[in-house]
Formats: sequence, C-alpha cells, structure tokens
Amino acid sequence: MTDKLTGAAGRQYVADAIRHALRSGDLVPGQRLVENDLAESYGATRGAVREALQDLAAEEIVEIVPRRGARVRAVSVEEAIQITECRSVLEQLCARKAAERADEGQRAELSQIGADMRRAVADGAWDAYSALNQRLHELVVEASGQEVARRHLERLNGPMVRFQFRLALRPGRPAQSLPQHLAIIDAVVGGDAPAAARAAAAHLDDVIEQLRASADPAPAPAAPRP
Repeated sequence: MTDKLTGAAGRQYVADAIRHALRSGDLVPGQRLVENDLAESYGATRGAVREALQDLAAEEIVEIVPRRGARVRAVSVEEAIQITECRSVLEQLCARKAAERADEGQRAELSQIGADMRRAVADGAWDAYSALNQRLHELVVEASGQEVARRHLERLNGPMVRFQFRLALRPGRPAQSLPQHLAIIDAVVGGDAPAAARAAAAHLDDVIEQLRASADPAPAPAAPRP
C-alpha cells in the first residue's frame, strides 16, 4: 500500500490541489470540504488535510465553521472589487520599485515574458498566457524588493483565485489585457518608475471594471413595437 502524503509536503500538496480545483471550477463557493474525502482524493493523511485547510482559512479561501467543518468561502463581487483596489495600491508601489531596482536578469526575464505573452495570444494558448500573467506579477514584486507588500499581496490574492480564473476565461480577455501587461513590462525594463506605476494602476482599474461588469444584470430585451 502506498504511503499517504503527510507533514509539510502533504500540507502543501493538498493546499495547492484545492487552489487548482477552485481555478478549474471543480470546487465552488459554499461547497463543503470533508477531511476524509479530501484525504482519499489527494492521497494524504487527515492531519495533512486539516493543516492545509487551516492554511487556506488563514488566506480566507476557506472558512471553518465550528461543529460544521470547512467550506469554500464565498466572495462577493463587491468584496472582490475592494480587494482589487487594495491590490492596486500595492502593485503600483511594487512596479515603481521594480523599475528602480530590477537587476539585468530580472529585466531580461520580463522582456521574455512579454514576447511569450504575445505568442500565446497569437496562438490562442490561454493556459500558457494565464501562467505567464501570474509569473509577470510575481516577478515585478520580486524585483521590487518590497517584502511587506509581497506578504500583503499574497493574502489579498487568496480569496481572488476563482475571480481571476473566471476573468481570464472571458472571450477576448487575453488580447485586451496584453497591452496593459506589455506597458508594465516596458516601463519596468526601461527603468521608468512613474510610468510603471501608471501602467499597473491602469491594469488594475481595468480589472475592477471587468468585475463591475460581471455584477451588472443583463439588460432586459426591448419591448416589441406595437
């Protein structure tokens, strides 16, 4: 019989698997998370599952209800907008600092990400584009050297996992966001701190508009003319 995952490795594996299940839609807001079922599905011990759920609860991805267990936390559109507004302030700071502090290796990687993003959009490779998007944001934060901002962004991004995935899948969304990402890259690589902050702000402003649009009810069909 194969040993089950346990300890820190099991804890991390289960947490990552739940995040992935949220992105893919296999888990939905409000869904119960039963320790025995998760342990069976992910080949981990109940202890590893319990610790992973506690980690996800700290990130506000999961909520643990006394005597009722854990479930996926539902995030309203309004909360998602407020989270993104906070992210915008921190990401502007990181973009500005990255433009000032990025080393040559980081600037080269950013340039390569931009080229790969263009290719992914041209090829319709949405999974690749999504991965590049994530790496771009991570690299800008790394290059900024702003450790406090990084910790806050990680906490803010946790509850946004599902919203980010849904936005990324919208028809035409990668082509729409590509110029915004390229503007961030160009400003950081070029060492233009004010432009980097403006580009980050413009990108997050657009994300907020997309979130607002997702909450707007569809317009009622026009009444037929008499």
